[in-house]
Amino acid sequence: MNTKKLRPIMFVGTGSDVGKSVITAGFCRIFKQDGYQPAPFKAQNMSLNSFVTADGLELGRAQAVQAEAARVPCESDMNPVLLKPTNDKTSQVVLNGKPVGNQSAYEYFMANDRRELFSAVKEAFDRLAARYSPIVMEGAGSISELNLKHRDITNLRIAAHAGAATYLIADIDKGGVFGSVYGTIALLTPEERACMKGIIINKFRGDGRLFEEGKRMLEDLTGLPVVGILPYFRDIHIEQEDSVSLELKYRSAVEGKVNVAVILLKRLSNFTDFDRLEKDPRVNLYYTNEPSEIAKAAVIIIPGSKNTIGDMLAIKNSGVAKAIYDAHKLGKTVIGICGGYQMLGESILDPHHVESDMEELPGLGLLPVKTILQSEKTTLQCTFRFRQSDEQCSGYEIHMGETTALQPGEPVAVFSDGRHDGYFRDGRTWGTYLHGIMDNQVVIDHILSPYTNEEGVRYDYQEFKEQQYDKLAELLRAHIDMELIYNSIAE
Repeated sequence: MNTKKLRPIMFVGTGSDVGKSVITAGFCRIFKQDGYQPAPFKAQNMSLNSFVTADGLELGRAQAVQAEAARVPCESDMNPVLLKPTNDKTSQVVLNGKPVGNQSAYEYFMANDRRELFSAVKEAFDRLAARYSPIVMEGAGSISELNLKHRDITNLRIAAHAGAATYLIADIDKGGVFGSVYGTIALLTPEERACMKGIIINKFRGDGRLFEEGKRMLEDLTGLPVVGILPYFRDIHIEQEDSVSLELKYRSAVEGKVNVAVILLKRLSNFTDFDRLEKDPRVNLYYTNEPSEIAKAAVIIIPGSKNTIGDMLAIKNSGVAKAIYDAHKLGKTVIGICGGYQMLGESILDPHHVESDMEELPGLGLLPVKTILQSEKTTLQCTFRFRQSDEQCSGYEIHMGETTALQPGEPVAVFSDGRHDGYFRDGRTWGTYLHGIMDNQVVIDHILSPYTNEEGVRYDYQEFKEQQYDKLAELLRAHIDMELIYNSIAE
């Protein structure tokens, strides 16, 4: 292990979805390869993709991925504030791994408790920094939102507190890179400008040498070095946290594969549940809310939702619910995960108004269960056996409801402590609260067995992910001036 202490490093953006999360993960792996003990940190994250720590606390999935790249256990201090949108105006606020209530965007950004939140963020960072080096930090959105900067808790204010060498990432594939980079730097205060150490151009298509003149122009305009020009890549598979990445997955049914349709809910959560299934060569997995495309699928999955009642109403009004019901009548497989499991039942009750003013809504009625939404959230990592299999599987729970059977039935999973999960009506109709259940090969084989005689390619999914982190680190090393990076964080 390298005992040399390094300053924190931070990656911020000219805007959202410029590739900060993936680049942060790549640097976590680089520092780990070089003998350091890195850990990721993002002060505030807004995402419906979340994960559960070993001690039952919740954080953004991206920070869990970054921790995996750093080969350290994830913990809530890596993402002390997580915002989970429940509708277009309101988010659940998760502080230090536990929900503390719902707030509108106006309440969240305007309320006086931003001071308390920033204090909590600084305390979380300080706890991490006492145990890891370097801390690899990720910002959020753009660093030059003038109307929000004085309330910002996740970009340059925390960079200044951390003393982080900060690098600006710009997505050249979107166009306008000169204006976005120059404008972003020009709008910084002198104190903020002092944090900045360089620029990284991301998603360049073609030969990076063609941008040499542009590189010099940016350096002249900003006074900052362009430390790397990263190519656009599609052959490295890192889990994406942002639902924007779902746009790349909008597909339809194809011939010669088992077509799996994931219902595209408005408040779809934890779409990383299907990454492993999507990579199975027997499968064509696509996201859709079109009844005609749902009808073409052999397997239909209703995923998790941050607003089960709202999404249940939406699929009923759009014809999606009828398409699911019709597919089930034809003998196709229908599976529900978490909120999707709740939707498959007879009814969803919300007596405490956790999600809406409605106190009860009928479900799809495909499983004889009912759900009562609760104010307390269940967050657990777990090991289990799927159905009759002896193979040990792993997954995690994140839900605010309790689902009970209206008639005796078999569980989907049996936990190592003897508890049961889910309702298994038959091989083609079942629901579970377990996120990550489809990361387990035995579950995938069970789902696909009615539709193909072809054997699945058995491989260690964790080993596959490790290979992807190494490939990402190799790509970053090839295109970024690592000597300059290390010089900027040397203490």
